[in-house]
Amino acid sequence: MRETTGGCHCGKVHFRVRFADPPELLDCNCSICAKTGFLHLIVDKADFTLERGADALTDYRWGSGTAQHLFCSTCGIKSFYVPRSHPHGYSVNWRALDGVDDVQPIIRAYDGKNWEKARAELG
Repeated sequence: MRETTGGCHCGKVHFRVRFADPPELLDCNCSICAKTGFLHLIVDKADFTLERGADALTDYRWGSGTAQHLFCSTCGIKSFYVPRSHPHGYSVNWRALDGVDDVQPIIRAYDGKNWEKARAELG
């Protein structure tokens, strides 16, 4: 396991996360992920610690309303959120992590445009 930190652009939101090395990342093609360039690192709640910024987070929900998209209310960056596919964990944006330039992740396409089918295949 590796541990690193990450957060939003302005620094108000900051967290610590643990992940397997090499990590498996999901590259989702749904509308929100495609438009924001979000690259998913799925972690259990036990492997994620929000160190600061809970009061700076804004919640956005759409579609089924299950996913809890969390954005920094100052800079607008979504560095992590509670995904519909893993409501008891977090999806961390790989691109919002610090110090992972030396990590070679495994990137797997995820067909979020066809969410129900893709979720069934993910298991």
